[in-house]
Amino acid sequence: MSLKLYLICILGMGLVTYLPRWLPLIWLAGRDLNPRFVRWLKFVPACILSALVLPGLLIDPAGSLSLGRPEFLVALPTLLFGVLTRSLGGTVLVGMLLYWLTGVL
Repeated sequence: MSLKLYLICILGMGLVTYLPRWLPLIWLAGRDLNPRFVRWLKFVPACILSALVLPGLLIDPAGSLSLGRPEFLVALPTLLFGVLTRSLGGTVLVGMLLYWLTGVL
């Protein structure tokens, strides 16, 4: 590919990356949003994180649902620790320690 095509490709990737982020900011700037809509928007980050993390915890390499995976079994006490302590660093350390222990045992 020529330099011109590379630059066009990079420009296109930049547009499809940032345009969906800028348009809502520009369109919604200075507007009062419905409180129900704002409350609904607060759930979006948790839903996205769940959609990214849960398949890795529950789906085995063969593609079937498995509740006995070490990743899932480690995630449960780690989640409990995180909810009870609200310590991000402690939660990461507990999760890493438990995952290491499952590999050792």
